[in-house]
Amino acid sequence: MTSLAEFRDRAIVRLTAAGVATPEVDADLLIGHVLDLSRGEVQAKAIAGAELRPDQLDELEPFLDRRVAREPLQHITGRAYFRSLALAVGPGVFVPRPETEQVAQFAVDALRAVPGPEPIAVDLGTGSGAIAFALATEVPHSSVYAVEVSPEAFEWTTRNRELTGATNATIVLGDLADAFPELDGHVDVVISNPPYIPSDAIPRDLEVQLHDPGIALYGGADGLDVVHQVSKTATRLLHPGGTLVLEHGELQGAAIAELLRADGWTAVATHRDLLGRDRATTALRP
Repeated sequence: MTSLAEFRDRAIVRLTAAGVATPEVDADLLIGHVLDLSRGEVQAKAIAGAELRPDQLDELEPFLDRRVAREPLQHITGRAYFRSLALAVGPGVFVPRPETEQVAQFAVDALRAVPGPEPIAVDLGTGSGAIAFALATEVPHSSVYAVEVSPEAFEWTTRNRELTGATNATIVLGDLADAFPELDGHVDVVISNPPYIPSDAIPRDLEVQLHDPGIALYGGADGLDVVHQVSKTATRLLHPGGTLVLEHGELQGAAIAELLRADGWTAVATHRDLLGRDRATTALRP
């Protein structure tokens, strides 16, 4: 039999050589996925000298091979964690990122600050539904609407609505340009994490290059094609004083602030993530 510690050490070496940014974390999470253990429990059992059964090793080896080939960990485990949610993800849908959790907080705070019994939020380009279902579950008295244009991604949106129990969320398959006309002028918060990578740019991470759908990544020559449309749609949906929250790339803060001001938005502000990089812009509907 192979000890858990031996497999873990070997996995870390292979993942490091493959260029995985967090080899120890990924090794622990792969082992934990198969053994149904938390990361702390994996480490404790490794120290205690636990052994892997042959069937467990047979399951782990191909998972490790897939991760070494830079398949996203979330595709292997079938789960992505976002704020308090465990979401189903896989091929065809953008894997939610930790930095988006901070962006979602702006929308959560704005939605909680709305007076009245049933504030309304819209998520434009929802993908897995991470942001929409976070809003719906963290502000349970709200009504949340979300639109996704990709049929492949929308399958995951539908699945995650059931998983999260977000019964106050309405999801539709369609283009964000003409989404939810029945809500025009009545929405309190619009949030979007649109595709914003310039079409000729190459994402740094192989996982993104090889596995995230292009429709969720690329936003035209300057990366702002969809952002322009989000601005127009949000202007239509929001009532005066309503809040727009936009996620974007670290080099796009100034350009997006200029774009929004040109479209008439007020109180435009750029916000940095925990690493000090421009990550989100907020604005108010005049």
